[in-house]
Amino acid sequence: MRIDKFLKVSRIIKRRTLANEACSKEKVSINGRIAKPGTEVKVGDIVEIQFGQNTTKLKVLKTAEHVKKEDSIEMYELM
Repeated sequence: MRIDKFLKVSRIIKRRTLANEACSKEKVSINGRIAKPGTEVKVGDIVEIQFGQNTTKLKVLKTAEHVKKEDSIEMYELM
């Protein structure tokens, strides 16, 4: 699954265009490497996202194309 789509489906970032923009501005990394919007993410990957001065680090638990709002929290684990 593409990282920009994962961020949107898991509701970490509200819109895919914002997720795409964050990746393009090198604010997202997967396993320590800068991620482009089309970079594939898989179960077990560590994703870091910079929101201003804060950095959010999470582990991917599952990927899915469509997820209900209540179930989106099960897609990742904060570290």
